[in-house]
Amino acid sequence: MCRFLAYHGEPVYLDDLVCTPAHSLIHQSLHAAEAVTGTNGDGFGIGWYGERPEPGLFRDVRPAWSDENLRSLTRQIRARTFMAHVRASTGTATTRANCHPFAHGRLLFMHNGQIGGYGRIKRRLEALIPDHLYEARAGSTDSEALFLLALANGLEADPVGAMAETARIVRDLMRAAAIEEPLRLTAVLSDGESLTAFRWACDGHPPSLYWRETPTGVVVVSEPIDGCREGWTVVPKGGTLMARTGAPTRVIVAEAASGRIAA
Repeated sequence: MCRFLAYHGEPVYLDDLVCTPAHSLIHQSLHAAEAVTGTNGDGFGIGWYGERPEPGLFRDVRPAWSDENLRSLTRQIRARTFMAHVRASTGTATTRANCHPFAHGRLLFMHNGQIGGYGRIKRRLEALIPDHLYEARAGSTDSEALFLLALANGLEADPVGAMAETARIVRDLMRAAAIEEPLRLTAVLSDGESLTAFRWACDGHPPSLYWRETPTGVVVVSEPIDGCREGWTVVPKGGTLMARTGAPTRVIVAEAASGRIAA
C-alpha cells in the first residue's frame, strides 16, 4: 500500500510536513508502520496550488528517500493546498505517468488501495471512460482509471456522489467477473479551494487514514507524521472528510455511499 499526505489552509512550506517531521512521508517511504509493506519506493509525487488556478506537479520514479530534487523543491515551495504521495506498486509499471497525484484541469487526485482483480476488468472499466477523458489517460494504474471514471460521473460538482457511483460501477464489474478480492480505497481530491478525503472498502478493511487541525489548516495522512497517534483523529470506515476555505472541517460517515460498495 502507498502512503500519502494532504494539506489545506494558510500557505506553508511543503517540507514542514513532507520532510521535516520525525515520521515524515520521506521516512514512511522506507519505514511505513501501518502498511502491508514497509517500503514505498516505486516513485513519488507532489502536487500543489500556487498563483495559477491549475496545480503544479512534480513526479519521478526514484524513491522519495533518495531524491535531492524533492527535498530542494519542498524547501522552496509554499502553498495553501498540496498533496504528496509515495508509491508501492500493486503490479503496474514504475513510470512517471503511474505516480500520484493525478491532475485534470483544476483537480488533483491521489489514491491508496486496490481494485481487486483489476487485470480481469481493466478493459471493461476503461471502456466506460468517455473518449474526451480517456485521451488524458497517460498511465496504466487502477487509480488513474478510478479518477477518470469518477470525473465522468460528476466528480467536480459532487465528489461524494461521483465517487460512490464509481465505486458501485467497479463493484458490479468485479461481481460479474467473480472477483473475490476486495475494493479498498483511501483517496484525496482537491480543486485548490477544498479538500475531500475518502476512506471506503467493500470488506470493511479500508487503508488507514487520519486527520488533524493545526494552527494553519487541516492535515490528512495515511499515518501520523509525528509517529504518535495522540492528537490525530481516525477517519471512520465509510467516512468522508471535507475541508473548505472559510468553513468548518466536517467528517461524515457516508452510509449511502459506503453501502453502495458493500460486498
